[in-house]
Amino acid sequence: MLIDGESLTIEDVYKVACLKERVELDKTVKNKVERSRKIVEEYAKEEKVAYGITTGLGELCNVFIHKDQIDQLQKNLIRSHSTCVGDYLGEKFVRAAILLRANSLAKGYSGVRYELIERLISLLNKDITPCIPEKGSVGASGDLAPLAHIALVLMGEGDAFHNGKLMKAEDALKAAGIEKIELKAKEGLALINGTQIMTAIAALCIYDAKILFDNALKAAAMSLEALRGTDRAFLKEIQKVRPHKGQIAVAKKMMYLLKESENILSHRHCEKVQDAYTLRCIPQVLGPSLETIEYAESIVNIELNSATDNPLIFDSPLTGGNFHGQPIALAMDFLGIALSEIGSISERRINRLMNPHLSELPPFLAKNSGLNTGFMIAHYTAASLVSENKILAHPASVDSIPVSADQEDHVSMGTIAARKCYEILQNVKNIVAIEFLAASQGIDLLKYKPSYEIQKIHKKIREKIPFMEKDRPIYRDIKKMREIMENPL
Repeated sequence: MLIDGESLTIEDVYKVACLKERVELDKTVKNKVERSRKIVEEYAKEEKVAYGITTGLGELCNVFIHKDQIDQLQKNLIRSHSTCVGDYLGEKFVRAAILLRANSLAKGYSGVRYELIERLISLLNKDITPCIPEKGSVGASGDLAPLAHIALVLMGEGDAFHNGKLMKAEDALKAAGIEKIELKAKEGLALINGTQIMTAIAALCIYDAKILFDNALKAAAMSLEALRGTDRAFLKEIQKVRPHKGQIAVAKKMMYLLKESENILSHRHCEKVQDAYTLRCIPQVLGPSLETIEYAESIVNIELNSATDNPLIFDSPLTGGNFHGQPIALAMDFLGIALSEIGSISERRINRLMNPHLSELPPFLAKNSGLNTGFMIAHYTAASLVSENKILAHPASVDSIPVSADQEDHVSMGTIAARKCYEILQNVKNIVAIEFLAASQGIDLLKYKPSYEIQKIHKKIREKIPFMEKDRPIYRDIKKMREIMENPL
């Protein structure tokens, strides 16, 4: 994969982070990088005042740094900023962050040496993953603390995984045949001043969220079949007079999924006038979640190819605020809320499948109920996850704690927003997995056949997870269902 600072996509991020695709710099990058590097070297050599090159950082920006101390400043910066705590960030997120940082530097506005970007990429290609404790970023000036842990490894300090084995960074670099780097003017600052941790998590969240949404829609259709609902609420005439893009798309997909269902046709003229909201309002609830995923994707696509350093090097160094994580923070908070709603409506359909007064199916979908408990407690798990998501969905971006002696007096908390969103995503995957299991069981208990599309989905599930004739440990089924859901059903 060639990176040039301009054309990276979420799909590319997934391939490098999760599939470990090889990365190289596009041939257009070198000239851009060397142009800005010359300007940085000129300022350092002539001791011209420029933030982060010949001055201290943050509140210490008024402290002048002489040219014989400039390189030491960059080393000190990385060491002092490596302050994160907690469990290590997942390998895929770290790999994604390295890719994004390299891509941002490749734009040619950060003033680093070309070899520094090559060294970053070598971490990816030689399977070195710096150890980054997951907590410690306030999201402005970008992800200073977690990104410092990546730079620390380039210096041969800190810890890293090499081919999955934890070791000291110096040993990992030696094993991979990579020389540790001596940071020069501005390079330490350029490695850590940006939004790459939060954006890495956000990109992979969106990649998974799109698959989850597709599966959640199919689970909803399967539940509607099991509950013998109607497809009348999805007719295009209804959507046309309230033409939200997401609502229209969801209604259209539901009509496709339910086409020629014997279950629906058999109840076309029953005594039930209309379905409950969790069936009837699927387009109106899931449609906005789809639009939110698309909105978050548009924000992240811009951020993937942005220069988020400070100062940025044009004809001279210009200080600004591109490191501020607010775009990602708001998008991730919004996405977290939207994903929570997918889980919330899914749990309500699970509840309807459990209740014989609502479903007209055996209590808790159990054969010989009483002796067997069926899916009763699986529903408890779903309810627990929905409740947890209500707490996690509280926005991180509405909080700000001033830091750096009030020089950095408004921060985004974007990395917290991104981490919370990913946790919500995992919870919703489990909720939807439980809905698939319950709906599949319900369909097996019906007299009539579902639509052809639902039959195909049901068959995929039954190839791995059999009908539950009697009680068994359901956690294994949920785990298998999650594995099936790694791709759209």
